[in-house]
Amino acid sequence: MLSIRTLTLALAATAAFAPAAFAQDASGDTAAGKRFSVVGGYSLTEPTRNPVIDGNLTKAEGEGTPTLSAAWNITDNISVEAWGADKAGYRIATGGNKTASIDGQAYSLSGQYHFGAADNTVRPFVGLGYHETNYSNEKAAGSGALAGDRIGVETAKGAVATVGVDVNINPTWFARADARYFDGDGDIKLNGAKAGTTEFNPVMVGVGIGARF
Repeated sequence: MLSIRTLTLALAATAAFAPAAFAQDASGDTAAGKRFSVVGGYSLTEPTRNPVIDGNLTKAEGEGTPTLSAAWNITDNISVEAWGADKAGYRIATGGNKTASIDGQAYSLSGQYHFGAADNTVRPFVGLGYHETNYSNEKAAGSGALAGDRIGVETAKGAVATVGVDVNINPTWFARADARYFDGDGDIKLNGAKAGTTEFNPVMVGVGIGARF
């Protein structure tokens, strides 16, 4: 959780000092009317809920992962975004001891609303959509509570909500900070039998650099 708090403070500082750091473009180019944008970034994952597996309350911790998004800007304020992340590992512990490790890979499709004019230096936005998170590389720890069990985790599906801010560097390039909340769960199976649900409901806090065309 400390890493996410540190990243969040850094994002807030970036947004606060952006008007002084980035000068307006003097070439006559404008961000208005550019209908496509892409953003490459990096996000830290933190589960907000801990699953119960085979009757045991566990503690889940996430990690960081690269992300990539592409958006069609229907207007200067409304866009549709396809977003995806590389695999992020989840470490599962019971009673302070490592129980299992799982890789999760999320992707989503969202509608977004961007506030203000396209050429404003700072532009907050919000979004709502649908996500699926695929799980793989499920492994039980050699000496944990699930040692020797075969673990399977089904794809989690549900709603995703986004809040963020874009900081225009010039009419083409911008910096982005965002936070995404993923709701949804999938069954956890031990040796083929249901033993709980993921219910990670993670928050992903990230930064990135984008370009619009």
